[in-house]
Amino acid sequence: MITLSSIHESVVGGAASFESTLEKQLGTITSGARINAFISVTADRARESARRADLELAQSGGRIPASKPLLGIPVAIKDNLQWAGSRTTCASKMLQEYVSPFTATAVMRLEAAGAVIVGKTNLDEFAMGGSGEHSAFGPTLNPADESRVAGGSSSGSAAAVAAGMVPVALGSDTGGSIRLPASFCGIVGLKPGYGRVSRFGLVAFASSLDQVGPMGATVSDVEKVYRVIEGHDPLDSTSIAVRAPIEHKGPAGLRVGIPAEFFAEGLDPGVRASVERALARLKEQGAVLVPISLPNVHHSVACYYVIAVAEASSNLSRFDGVRFGSRTDAARSASSLEEFYCENRSLFGREVKRRILLGTFVLSSGYHDAYYGRACQVRELIRQDFSSAFSKVDLIASPVAPAPAFKIGEHSQSPLQMYLNDLYTIPANLAGLPALSVPVEPHSSGLPVGLQLMAASGGEDLLLAVGRTLEVTR
Repeated sequence: MITLSSIHESVVGGAASFESTLEKQLGTITSGARINAFISVTADRARESARRADLELAQSGGRIPASKPLLGIPVAIKDNLQWAGSRTTCASKMLQEYVSPFTATAVMRLEAAGAVIVGKTNLDEFAMGGSGEHSAFGPTLNPADESRVAGGSSSGSAAAVAAGMVPVALGSDTGGSIRLPASFCGIVGLKPGYGRVSRFGLVAFASSLDQVGPMGATVSDVEKVYRVIEGHDPLDSTSIAVRAPIEHKGPAGLRVGIPAEFFAEGLDPGVRASVERALARLKEQGAVLVPISLPNVHHSVACYYVIAVAEASSNLSRFDGVRFGSRTDAARSASSLEEFYCENRSLFGREVKRRILLGTFVLSSGYHDAYYGRACQVRELIRQDFSSAFSKVDLIASPVAPAPAFKIGEHSQSPLQMYLNDLYTIPANLAGLPALSVPVEPHSSGLPVGLQLMAASGGEDLLLAVGRTLEVTR
C-alpha cells in the first residue's frame, strides 16, 4: 500500500512529480484490473488535474499549500457519489448510462483541496450488500486473498487502497459498508457521525442511516481526508452546523467499554484472539477496560432490516424509467403501465429487488405500525443504551465482523447469513455514532482483522487519536 505522506515526500523532495506518480498509479490500476475495484477510470481528467497540481506546487515554491492538503494525491470515489461529467452507475444496470450533471459536496471538497480523482469504484448495487458480490459489473476480489470477498458495500474503494492503486478513497456506510470492507481488506475506514459529512450528491439508500466517509492505508491519511470533507453544508438539511468535538486523550486513563453482547457466541475464535491482543496493548498503555452491556443491540439486525429496506423502497421508487433510470426495449413496447414497470424494473439485481419488496411490505397499509413503527421505537432503545454506556466510558471497542472475509459465493444462497456479517457495525448507524475500523494482528489464517472503535457524537477526534496509537503498536 502507498500513503498520502509518502507521495508528498517524494514529490516535494524532487524524486517524482504528481504527473509521474499518477502514471505509476494508473499502471497499478491496469495491472490489477482482475480485482475489479473500478467501474470507470477517468485517466484523462486525472492527468489534467495532476499537471495542474505540479504547476501549483511550482508556484508555491515547492511546498504543499495549507489550503491544498491533498494536492496531487490520487483518490478514488465510490460510484454512488455524483461527479459532474462522469458516469454514476451505483453498480446497477438501471443507471449504467447515467452521467452526473453535478458534483457531490464531499467530492467537491476533495477537488478544492487539490485531490486528483482517478475514477469511480465498484460496490454492491445501490450500496445494498456486505460482500461486494452484488454488482452488475461483477464482484470485487479481495487483494489479501482473491478467492475471497472484499466486503461491502464499499468493496471497490477498500480493494483499491489495499492493492496500492490509491492511498485514499471515499466510501459510504449505511450499516457497515466502510468498516466491513476495511476490516476484510486490512485498511482503515472511518464512518463519521451522522451529519458530520454532507450527503448531498450521495445516491440515497437509507437516508437516516447513510454516511459518507474516508478509507485509507493509515489512520493519518484517513484523518487528512476527513478534515477536508467534514463540516456543515447548506445543501444537506441533515448536516450539523456546530462541531462539538470530544477531547481526545492518549490511552492512559482512557475508559474503553467492552460490550458482552459483541463477544458472545458466534464470534470466530481467531477474530476474538486478534481483537483481545489489541485491547491488551491498550491496557498496557494505561487504558482501563470496562465491561459493559448494550442490552438492546441483539435487536439491531432485525431493526435495521426494517428501517433500511423501508427507506430503500421509498428512495428507489424514483428509478422507474420515466423520471430516472434506463428503459429496456421490452418496456418501450409494453402494452400497459403495469407491463412497463414490470419490464423496466427487471433491471434491478436480485438483492435490490428483495429489499424493495421487503420495504414496500413493511410500509404497506396495516403493517406500517407493526413493523416500521416498532423498529423506530427499538432504534430509540438502542440509542439510549449507547447514551447510558457513554456516561461510563470514553470509547466502545468490538470486532468489526464476526469472522474474516469469506469465500466468494459462500453465502450467496443465504441472505440471512450475509446480513449477520453486519451484526457489530449496524448499531453505530442506528444510533448515528462515529466508528472506526483499524487493522490489528491478522487472523490465525493470515487474513486481515479489524478492531472497531465507537465514540459518542462528536468523537471522531478521539477515535482517530486512539486509532493512531493502535496503528503504531500493532
